[in-house]
Amino acid sequence: MEKSLFRYIWTHSRRDQLIVCAVVLASLPFYFMSLDLPRQIVNQAIQGEAFRDGNATAPFLHLSYEWPKWLGGGTLEIFQGFQVGRLGLLFGLSTLFLFFVVVNGAFKYWINVAKGILGERMLRRMRFDLFSMVLRFTPDALRNVKSSETATIIKDEVEPIGGFIGDAFITPIFLGMQAITALVFIMIQNVWLGLIALAVIAVQFTVIPRLRRELLRLGKQRQLESRQLAGRIAEVQDGIEVVHVHNAYNWERAEIGHRLFNLFSVRLKIYNRKFFVKSLNNFLAQLTPFFFYAVGGYFALRGTLDIGQLVAVIGAYRELPPPLKELIDWDQQRLDVQVKYDQVTQHFADERLLPLHDAREAADEDMPLAGPLVAEDIRVVGIHGDMIIEGGAFAVDLPASVALISNGGAAAGMLARIIGRRTSEFSGQVRLGERDLMQLPVPVVGRRIAYAGVDPILFPGSIRENLIYGLRSKPLGRIEEEKREMDHRIAEALRTGNPVESIADQWVDYERVGARDENDLDRILLDLLDRIGMGDTIYLFGLAGRIDPERHVALAERVVEARHRLRETFRSRGMDDLVEPFDPERYNSQATIAENLLFGVPISDEFKGRNLAENRQFRSAIDRAGLTDDLVRMGLQIAETMTEIFEGLPPGHSLFEQFSFIGAEELSDFAAILRRHARGEDNLRPEERTRLLALPLAYIEARHRLGLLDDGMMARIVEARGLVREVLAKSESEGVEFLDPNRFCAAAPVRDNLLFGRVSYQVANARARVTEAVATVVRELDLLEDIERIGLDYQVGTAGRLLSPQERASVNLVRCLVKRPDILVIDGALAPFDEAHSQQLLELLLEFLDQQSLFMVLPNDRQAGSFDVQLRFRDGQIITEKTAAPVLRSARPEPDAAQRVAGEVA
Repeated sequence: MEKSLFRYIWTHSRRDQLIVCAVVLASLPFYFMSLDLPRQIVNQAIQGEAFRDGNATAPFLHLSYEWPKWLGGGTLEIFQGFQVGRLGLLFGLSTLFLFFVVVNGAFKYWINVAKGILGERMLRRMRFDLFSMVLRFTPDALRNVKSSETATIIKDEVEPIGGFIGDAFITPIFLGMQAITALVFIMIQNVWLGLIALAVIAVQFTVIPRLRRELLRLGKQRQLESRQLAGRIAEVQDGIEVVHVHNAYNWERAEIGHRLFNLFSVRLKIYNRKFFVKSLNNFLAQLTPFFFYAVGGYFALRGTLDIGQLVAVIGAYRELPPPLKELIDWDQQRLDVQVKYDQVTQHFADERLLPLHDAREAADEDMPLAGPLVAEDIRVVGIHGDMIIEGGAFAVDLPASVALISNGGAAAGMLARIIGRRTSEFSGQVRLGERDLMQLPVPVVGRRIAYAGVDPILFPGSIRENLIYGLRSKPLGRIEEEKREMDHRIAEALRTGNPVESIADQWVDYERVGARDENDLDRILLDLLDRIGMGDTIYLFGLAGRIDPERHVALAERVVEARHRLRETFRSRGMDDLVEPFDPERYNSQATIAENLLFGVPISDEFKGRNLAENRQFRSAIDRAGLTDDLVRMGLQIAETMTEIFEGLPPGHSLFEQFSFIGAEELSDFAAILRRHARGEDNLRPEERTRLLALPLAYIEARHRLGLLDDGMMARIVEARGLVREVLAKSESEGVEFLDPNRFCAAAPVRDNLLFGRVSYQVANARARVTEAVATVVRELDLLEDIERIGLDYQVGTAGRLLSPQERASVNLVRCLVKRPDILVIDGALAPFDEAHSQQLLELLLEFLDQQSLFMVLPNDRQAGSFDVQLRFRDGQIITEKTAAPVLRSARPEPDAAQRVAGEVA
């Protein structure tokens, strides 16, 4: 970025700045006239100077121009005006004054809106420029730059810079010209009063900025303290597990408290200094009226200044302090923003960024990475000054499989990072044919090289989105969108330096992986996941997933068909007792009382868990059914039983999980409720009845076996089911989707839609047998692929935390494989797997990359025999060994054949 903020602003907003400045200049004549009108009102209308010669009327809106004598003299009559009386002149001039007030307000409104729009556009440009530079951070810079600090800079710290951009040139011109106009007007009325105003202004512009220099230093310190605070909070959040494990809560609280105190102290100094300067500035601003009243009054008494002029001067000066104060504030803001901008440019220094490459240059160099890979005089120094690699050299013909055998050292991992273009902290040269590997354009590296490290990075989103991340390098097609909206979006993008491409465009390069469309790509992804050992997991994710039956009508119908087939399978195999189906006319003893009453799946939170007991519609329905008191009594029985069972048990005991009605922290509350009830049921407060009512709603007779439900109570609950549905339907509540044996329930996962019931708690090994039966029906009806597609929609969470380490590593490997790189570097990516699974994955990689190159860091040489070449490290040197019986590899592809190998995925 430009080192100078003003140069950056002028470069990108010159046209808009000039337009607004032109409007500012056009507003000055109207502003000057509004200053002069009070003098005319007082002198001509009120004191009657326009009628001094005994005239009964005077001209209003008389417009004429006197030619200079050197042009011949004379007067040019433009408009003779209207002849009006004294009252007419008073109201006419007053109305004219009001008109100029409205005009000046309109000018100010337009200028402020234009400044705001300009500032927002430039803020959008600046944030996008900074984000673009984040994408260019070198791998070495990324290890030293905290992501939270970078995000804070782009989100918060450039906000005041963006707010200043609209004021950078326009405000000093607008306010300065207004102040000069008011000062010139005062000078015209009386030179001495003008000089007094000028003297006070000079003091203000000299003293106030000097006093504010300390504010700049404190502001910079405050900004650094705030940024470090944000960075530390992010560090604690990322390492919160360590805090929990080592009970470091108090230390972290004290550490953050210390930082907050330092920040408070800095801000306190800022407030003291800021308001002292503000008070002094206000005093100087009020000093001038004192001189105007004293000196101006003296001149008026002597007759050298008339009353109209004095009123106009005071009125003009009333317009002078606001722009002067705003100018001083603008100068303070300018210095403050320049400090912030300097810190931003330091954070995004050139040495931290990868070089920019022209798109045409990248396209010219986008050729397959094959041929002799030669490294010469590689030197890598560790962080402690130790020599990791010294004068290392090797030569390998690509494509080839290369084992980097570490034997416990760091040299193999460092060489893997060099080949994968993950570091530039080395000396020497690595060439691929005639090309320097380090000089390849970043787009070429991203397309042709894949690197899988020990800590896979996944973005929030679905598994599918993470798998195809490497296929979204550029848009390949544009979707249809409303022309007016598209034109506006593109116009704003061009004005702010943002990309014109839409996020909704077609970005996935299907041809690159040999896929015809989205469905074909899903089949390739599922095949890769299955071969890498994650097929069963994706299937389970699919069973736990949900679909929209309105979008996937055919699939929803097939799931309902599978539901009936599954019921027939259970019946034919004598497995009816494994699952108790949902029946509108029967109570399901394997489900909770709440599920039996609703006979549906809650959508909104107000119908979930204990919130259901507080829901007014639900409460009115069970009141009408006469169930409320019975359920409250049942809650009392549960509370009494639970307090007896849990008495003396430590929190976290297995019984709390089995009887999940009451948490350990609630035992004392329910014990107090029971004591109050023992003194009489009427002593229970409404909120206590609600808490008791919530307990039986989670009760399952087959699981908890407290003997609280009999046939009569079950029948009443089934009867109340219709009332609940009726009440919710009348209230037009959309918080519950009711169950229908012949319809797909969008609120329930696929597994529940297939079962349409609850697995029995009373049959041993029921869940495993049901799972096997479901899998059989899924295969018979050819639903496996559809369910696995749903599994691809599974959300991985922040940084992939909803996946296990093995699942994260699997997704990362498939993400690398699906883009068919010329060179794949594996550096610890197989660490989460056991040795047997790791060996299977190695064989898969060698098979899959039969026409590409594989570089893999191995902890020892037990698996090295499968590779074409072995690179060992001894005393800083690289020793190249060819495998005695290398794995047979296919002939190297021609450059144009590299695109065809993607078709071999499936």
